[in-house]
Amino acid sequence: MTTHASTPDERLLASWDANASAWTAAVREHRIPSRRAGTDAAILNACTRLASLSVLDVGCGEGWLARALADSGRRVVGIDASAELIAQARAHDVSEGRARYETVSYEQLIADATSAAGPFELIVCNFALLGDPLVPLLSALASRLAPAGQLLIQTVHPVMAVGEGAYVNGWREETFQGFGVSFPAAMPWYFRTLGSWVTELDGAGLRITALGEPMHPDSARPLSLLLHCAADVGQSIVRRE
Repeated sequence: MTTHASTPDERLLASWDANASAWTAAVREHRIPSRRAGTDAAILNACTRLASLSVLDVGCGEGWLARALADSGRRVVGIDASAELIAQARAHDVSEGRARYETVSYEQLIADATSAAGPFELIVCNFALLGDPLVPLLSALASRLAPAGQLLIQTVHPVMAVGEGAYVNGWREETFQGFGVSFPAAMPWYFRTLGSWVTELDGAGLRITALGEPMHPDSARPLSLLLHCAADVGQSIVRRE
């Protein structure tokens, strides 16, 4: 029987179901060095500085950020394509109705305007935009923003994530080394340059209003790239955090 290799996006989704238990343990046991060093605090602080009461947490995983935002009084919808991770999020939720979790794929967001319909004052993607292309998904998210709503994206910093490879867009692979937990499956992910991020956002009708680079407290090297985005009104980047 002839078998066909799955696409990187299909393998990406399958890896999250396979790794759900390991990922949940790594997050809840604080095993991921970059998160301890500042990326968790960076996205949480960026969200809580905004006066947004309705939040869509895209790629919410086991739900830590949705729980934290619900604890601060916000109404949060957490979505993830992995049913296994959504089950973990629901099992750990104590928000008394302020947060709810739904299994929604990015393809569903693009194709069905009634999925996680909103509108939301804040949409947050915390290390959740790992595939390619992004314009259809970003356009779908932009359509769910309330007037004056904001999209927050935290992603790997291209300068740090490039490693020994060339600084060009392309698929790479994460094996979760150094997380202190055994992960059953490697995860494909799409590396993109800073210029590519600007192009993808522009293609979705979004503009960058602020750009942050959370720094490692010891090495003073960037831990991540934090993009504040809004509906495009013909302006470019206006400030740097």
